[in-house]
Amino acid sequence: MNFLFKKVCIASDHAGFNLKELIKDHLINKNVSIFDLGPYKDKSVDYPDYAKKLAKRVKARKSDIGILVCGSGTGMAISANKIKDIRAAVCYNLKSTRLSRQHNNANIIALGARLTKKNLSLKLVDLFLKTKFEGGRHLKRIKKI
Repeated sequence: MNFLFKKVCIASDHAGFNLKELIKDHLINKNVSIFDLGPYKDKSVDYPDYAKKLAKRVKARKSDIGILVCGSGTGMAISANKIKDIRAAVCYNLKSTRLSRQHNNANIIALGARLTKKNLSLKLVDLFLKTKFEGGRHLKRIKKI
């Protein structure tokens, strides 16, 4: 599989910890360079702290793309989107994932560990990493964000 992005960072909260670990192993097996921003155990943590840490890393271009995992994906996406130039999308099926990249040039995928099955989550991550931004009319709109 040809991924567009080679440097990926990942973070979660306690609800997303197990899925984060699964995604991390999945990507390492596909020779993707992945930087884990935590947490490193499944003890209770505050998701905004991890979302902002990851979003700032993507904004600074230390990573090409980011993956955030919490219970629903929504809290992480809201927190990450507070950082300028970040476009975090909650992705829950193949179409939402594809469009988040093609039309919105999303640079962070947010997944809900309590809402999305593990196998589907891995497919969504793979799709996110290989889908190109279409540019054109979409670029004009993104510049307005």
